[in-house]
Amino acid sequence: DLLAVCVVGDGEAETGPLAAAWHSNKFLNPATDGAVLPILHLNGYKIANPTVLARVSREELEAYLRGCGYRPYFVEGDDPARMHQLMAATLDKVLDEIEEIQHRAREEGVVERPTWPAIVLVTPKGWTGPKIVDGQQVEGTFRSHQVPFAEMTDEHLKLLEDWLKSYRPEELFDERGTLRPELAELAPKGKRRMGDNPHANGGLLLRDLELPDFRDFALEVPGPGRVSGEATKVMGAFLAEVMRLNAPYRNFRLFSPDEAESNRLGAVVDVGLRRWNAQLIPGDDRLSPEGRVMEILSEHTIEGWVEGYLLTGRHAVFASYEAFIHIVASMFNQYAKWLDVSEEISWRRPVASLNYLLTSHVWRQDHNGFSHQDPGFIDHVLTKKASVTRVYLPPDANCLLVITDKCLRSRGLVNVIVAGKQPQPQWLDMDSAIKHCSAGIGIWEWASNEEGDPDVVMACAGDVPTMETLAAVDFLRKYLPELKVRVVNVVDLMTLQPQSEHPHGLTDKEFDSLFTVDKPIIFAYHGYPWLIHRLTYRRTNHGNLHVRGYKEEGTTTTPFDMTVRNELDRFSLVRDVIDRVPGLAQRAARIRQMVRDLHVDHALYIQEHGDDLPLVKEWTWGYYSQS
Repeated sequence: DLLAVCVVGDGEAETGPLAAAWHSNKFLNPATDGAVLPILHLNGYKIANPTVLARVSREELEAYLRGCGYRPYFVEGDDPARMHQLMAATLDKVLDEIEEIQHRAREEGVVERPTWPAIVLVTPKGWTGPKIVDGQQVEGTFRSHQVPFAEMTDEHLKLLEDWLKSYRPEELFDERGTLRPELAELAPKGKRRMGDNPHANGGLLLRDLELPDFRDFALEVPGPGRVSGEATKVMGAFLAEVMRLNAPYRNFRLFSPDEAESNRLGAVVDVGLRRWNAQLIPGDDRLSPEGRVMEILSEHTIEGWVEGYLLTGRHAVFASYEAFIHIVASMFNQYAKWLDVSEEISWRRPVASLNYLLTSHVWRQDHNGFSHQDPGFIDHVLTKKASVTRVYLPPDANCLLVITDKCLRSRGLVNVIVAGKQPQPQWLDMDSAIKHCSAGIGIWEWASNEEGDPDVVMACAGDVPTMETLAAVDFLRKYLPELKVRVVNVVDLMTLQPQSEHPHGLTDKEFDSLFTVDKPIIFAYHGYPWLIHRLTYRRTNHGNLHVRGYKEEGTTTTPFDMTVRNELDRFSLVRDVIDRVPGLAQRAARIRQMVRDLHVDHALYIQEHGDDLPLVKEWTWGYYSQS
């Protein structure tokens, strides 16, 4: 029975997010959902320009709203007393209409999509404010958008006084300045008050998710690299069970801009179905008016839906192609700022975290190419307060399961998970994944051949960088067996920051114990390299840190060629080790020439065959112990 009344400014109505949001009514089921009453406030102007919808004909505006699925009711005028009566009468009418729509759906079983009412409120810009200031018309023009007085001259002060007195405060307050009792009595009471309405303080309604044991969905990994798996497909099976277990409570949804199936989350669609309350035709796939997977090809609309869903006490995952999550960057900004401020408000209860899954990522855009290659959303997220932001880069499916469970249990955060959907080697069994993800960072002893005193630290964050790092380590073991290599994998990117900057950050002592204070560090990173430098610039050994990552070298090409173009590939990492370990360049000159020749072989092979070298495609990790 919940009704959300949404007032839309006619300037706001010109934005991309708002233009797409009108179509949300195709996803609203009157049999099970509440209702939304849009009120388009048509006052004619923005900061300095007229608004589009105010300057089209009434016929065109009405046709536009009808085309979006609404029955518009116009309330127009400039006399406050008359407008109050008109608005009240119109509200009575549209609320009755909403009630009738819901009655027909709930009691009579009417299944077709209704035409929902909407109100168009037409008033002058700056209504009831100063009409003329300094000889220029203000009310009814763009000049009323901001402060009408540039400075407080005597004339302006008199205008201000007259303006405020026009509201007749003597009728509202007694001689002590207290609101008159008969007026105070009109204010809503209890849960009807906006600040005490649980739907405006969703933490009051929040129910913990019924979560299955994520370990039941683990991939069997008998040894590092011995099996392959699709990380997001494994995650999808887990989320499907989350949706099934919470179906009675109707408090969990998956949101995606038409990408759930593409991102290997089809199991969630199988269980929850896609929400759809528009026309159905033969051949449509898993669409239902009661579906719990929300898909519309508008990241803006998805972000708005997700935020509203969380703020009213529910749980969600927003899955997106990595490159296109940038579309909602400014909306994420405002939400993160809201979370930050809400922590300081004692009566606000924490809501479930906003969980982004970024997949179809930069390193595996095999057929979409350069336009789909941009890992920079992580950089943007980390401009926000440490108290509300988290970034995770699980290297395999079992780690992704651990992190997903962690994020679904968290409160009041923005969690960003970056994981690939393509088949990749799996490194950790579930017990090892739990230990590794609990720490967020750690030495992979099974991949290292040093005993406390490495010659070089090979660090990695992200699934593809992890694979290329391990392939480089394998190469070094074969051709430079005397070289002592330590492998450090990073799941929680925030561990790289000092503890003083982020609650997940390592102390300097902990960081130095992993990365040493004086040995070269070759860091293979999923995104733009400078972020790692930004996170670690205060660390003791930062001067020896060399980061490889994405440097805007992309095209439609093979997976390995993407890494070669950005010097993140195994051969480039081997070259970096040779160049940076003191004294190694001279005695490893032959090995350096070998990797150079392998780059030439790669270029020739891919040009002739359009595929990666067999020695790359068929590579497997040959050292199996996880102890």
